[in-house]
Amino acid sequence: MRGMTSPVRALWDAPAAVPPPPRRVWRDWVLVGVLAPLAFVEAALRPEVPHRWLWAVVLAALVPALLWRRAHPLAALAGAYAVGAVVGLVTGGDPELYVTAAFLILLYAVMRWGSGRAIIIGAALVLIGWATSFVTGSPTPGDAIGGLAVVALTSSLGFAFRWRAASRARELDEVRLRERVQLARDLHDTVAHHVSAIAIQAQAGTAVAGTDPDAAARVLVAIEQEAGRTLDEMRSMVGLLRGDGAVELAPTPDLTALDTLTDASTPTVHVQVMGDPRAVAPAAAAAVFRIAQEAVTNARRHAIGATRVDVTVEIGGVDADAGTVRLTVRDDGEPAASVAPGFGITGMTERATLLGGTCTAAPGERGGWVVTARIPRGAR
Repeated sequence: MRGMTSPVRALWDAPAAVPPPPRRVWRDWVLVGVLAPLAFVEAALRPEVPHRWLWAVVLAALVPALLWRRAHPLAALAGAYAVGAVVGLVTGGDPELYVTAAFLILLYAVMRWGSGRAIIIGAALVLIGWATSFVTGSPTPGDAIGGLAVVALTSSLGFAFRWRAASRARELDEVRLRERVQLARDLHDTVAHHVSAIAIQAQAGTAVAGTDPDAAARVLVAIEQEAGRTLDEMRSMVGLLRGDGAVELAPTPDLTALDTLTDASTPTVHVQVMGDPRAVAPAAAAAVFRIAQEAVTNARRHAIGATRVDVTVEIGGVDADAGTVRLTVRDDGEPAASVAPGFGITGMTERATLLGGTCTAAPGERGGWVVTARIPRGAR
């Protein structure tokens, strides 16, 4: 296929339609059951048609090809056109029965379901058949142009529905991808947060188990509570994924939920909210909470020697625009020399970007690690 131009070569190499064609359904059998006897009925009602009974037999014999139009569109079209061309050369004329128009379905099927090669070969067969009509008969210019217009319209319909289905399939793939990304982000920001807290508490309990049994017992209680919250959130997520209408949904976290980050774990967390939390839209408040939650988790896991984490929220403050919520999470530890790449910073950035905001994470000028996020407070 060296002589092909780029568009033709691209079409030649194109795969079959996506998504694949549906399986044979009962409507296909009804179509075959109606068209076959209809050919004989029309032959009986139109005695002026030359060789009408021969054409009725031929058309009735070709009707079952419609059953394979989706699975083998080119073979069905080629077989029907080959038989029709041979009979047309023998009789010296084209079939004039109206039932013949039903075989345009085969052309539609090639354009709708076939591969690129099937489309090119099928189009060539149709053009050859159209040109053969000038040999076997003497069609008027109006008939020739009209026939070509019908073929073009049928092909266009096939291409149009093919493009529409492919576009719909791409949209569904994009929706599934976004849902997977959102699920991964939520799992990381919620369940992973609790699991990290459990790991930190367990380390603290191990450190004090030999010297302070009471402190170790308190750590075990904290681990039990954290594990319970983790299981509850996992059950809620699984219930949502399974479509369980009976699942109990927790309210969307807002700025008041920031107080849940101030537990007895080390380093200690101090939260300060400046401004009116009621002026922040639920989506923006939830994003601020999730980013703060992830930043605190990262500080506890990676900040070396950190004793304090400050979480500051400014709602339209001096350093932020009037319509912006600014979040700053700063620890007093030493940033790890090298941290294995993870999904935490990516998730925080995605949450802020989805709402038209920004999020940065970098070592602070005075030590520690600083996460800063700006989100429009009216974002939805």
